[in-house]
Amino acid sequence: MQYTTLGTSGIRVSRLCFGSLTMGPLQAGLTIKEGAGLIRRALELGVNFIDTAQCYNNYPYIRAALKGWSGEVVVATKSYDYTAEGMALSLEEARREMDREVIDIFLLHEQETALTLAGHRPALDYLLEARERGLVRAVGISSHAVEAVRVAATMPEIDVIHPLYNRAGLGILDGTREEMLAAITLAHTRGKGIYAMKALGGGHLAGEARAALEFVLKTPGIDAVAVGMQSPAEVEANVAWCSGREPGEDVLSRLQARKRCLLIEEWCQGCGNCVRRCPQGALEVIEGRAVVDPERCILCGYCAGACRDFCIKVI
Repeated sequence: MQYTTLGTSGIRVSRLCFGSLTMGPLQAGLTIKEGAGLIRRALELGVNFIDTAQCYNNYPYIRAALKGWSGEVVVATKSYDYTAEGMALSLEEARREMDREVIDIFLLHEQETALTLAGHRPALDYLLEARERGLVRAVGISSHAVEAVRVAATMPEIDVIHPLYNRAGLGILDGTREEMLAAITLAHTRGKGIYAMKALGGGHLAGEARAALEFVLKTPGIDAVAVGMQSPAEVEANVAWCSGREPGEDVLSRLQARKRCLLIEEWCQGCGNCVRRCPQGALEVIEGRAVVDPERCILCGYCAGACRDFCIKVI
C-alpha cells in the first residue's frame, strides 16, 4: 500500500480510503459483524483511512472494526448540521459512537456554493474551535460541485476537501471534469489535502475499474481516493490496484458477478422526498411513484436516507 500526507495537515493516510457508505444501512445492509470484518480485512491489507458520515448510520461498524486494533487509523466523517449547537451534537455523537477521543477529519457534508458555505458558517466555526481544543485534527468540506471546491480552496481555515472526481466527469453538479480539476489544482496549491470520491462514477465505470481508479490516483493534486466497498473481493481488488498489482483471477471473477442498481419498492407512495434529496436530479415522481434515471444516478444512496417509508435501497 502507498501512503501520503493530506496537504499540509500532517495527517498521513493510505492512498486508498475505505468508503463505508456502501456496506451500511443505505446500501448493502451488512450486519455489524460482517461490516466490521470487511473494514478489518482492509486494515490488515494496509488501508489506514476510513470515510464515513453521520447520515450513513454506520458508526457502530467502525467502532467494532477498530476494537483491539493497535495500528494508527484515520477516520473522516461528515455532517449536514449548519448550526454550532447541531455540529456540537454531531461531533459528540461521532466520538461516542466510534469510541474515539479525537475525530481526525470532520467535514461539512455536501457543500454546493459560496452561499451554502456561508449558511454553514456557524457549524464551521464550531469545528474550528473543536480543532483548537484538540477534539478534531482537521476540518473541511465534501462536495459534488466545482464552485464549492473553488471557494473552499481560498479559505485558509479549511484543511481538507473531499471532491467528486472521475475520468468521465459523472456526477459533477455545475461543470466539467476539467473545471473540477482546475478547482482541485487550486486547492492543492493552497495546501489543502484532497481525497476524491466517486472514482468509479457510482458503478458506471465498474467495467473499467482499474483504469478509472488509476486515472484519479495519477491526477496531480489528489492525495487519496475513497472507494465504496461492500465485499471481500472489492477490498482485495482495490488494494491490489492501489498497490500497483493485479488481483487474482478468482477475485476478478467474483467482482464481475456483482452488479448494482437503485431499487424502489412497489410500496413507494410518491412523496417526493427522494426527488428533493437527489443531488443529481436522477429521480422524479411519475404516476404516484418515484422513478430513477439510471444514466444520471451515481448510486450514492442519499435518496434512501430521505425515504420516509424505507422503500429505496442500492442493491
